[in-house]
Amino acid sequence: MNSILYEHPLNERIRNYLKLEQLFTQATECLRHSIVTSHSTFFSAVFAIIDTLDRNDIRGDLIKDLEKLEQNLVIWSQIPDVDNTILEENLKNTVALSCQLKKASPHWLKLKDDKFLIGLKQRFAIQGGNSHFDLPQLQFWLNQPISEIEAECQQWLAYLEQISEGLSLIMKFVRQRASFETIESESGFYQDSGEGLILLRIKVACGIACYPTISGNRFRYSIRFMLPCEEAGRKYAKQAITFQLARC
Repeated sequence: MNSILYEHPLNERIRNYLKLEQLFTQATECLRHSIVTSHSTFFSAVFAIIDTLDRNDIRGDLIKDLEKLEQNLVIWSQIPDVDNTILEENLKNTVALSCQLKKASPHWLKLKDDKFLIGLKQRFAIQGGNSHFDLPQLQFWLNQPISEIEAECQQWLAYLEQISEGLSLIMKFVRQRASFETIESESGFYQDSGEGLILLRIKVACGIACYPTISGNRFRYSIRFMLPCEEAGRKYAKQAITFQLARC
């Protein structure tokens, strides 16, 4: 049966990783369709990525996580019957990304010096400020040859490539830390210890008309299932609910 996957971070580092992962997906998906009609989503995602990198030491966190991953991969290489081909490929990628991120001047800083992006970002920060009559330079840009528009967008994303690839590699191994197990909750509520955990992954069958709300930290977490409600927006689910949970 098809299911809906929900993910919830249990620390600020993973929260930032998940946020950036979603923003990168939004930006890259825009280029797979018509950037002329999806440019608002594209620029909003790129500006949100820049702001997140500005406010947090994402590069430092990624370097630390990649160094830990490198150490673990070396240890795992000693395990009998391990697939050395896949392990060596991941180790090579880990070392390369770590070295690239340690360079003095991150590539993504070039986005902050781009005069066109600076002008757009100021207006995008204002509610409804990205209308064509406020941004004639954007309207002019959108009427250039589509090949030139897409090439410029690809270049902007290329400046973020090291962050994006490092993030993808780390999150791949975070998600592989645990397998899904079936949980039966009583009265739509479940709680457990969060010690040593950084990410919760929850699968709920599509046929179950409710969704989980998660709260918690590295010490303890709780999952409360909610039902849509026309009067209040949502309400507590009181029935027993079976779902799948991976504690990463």
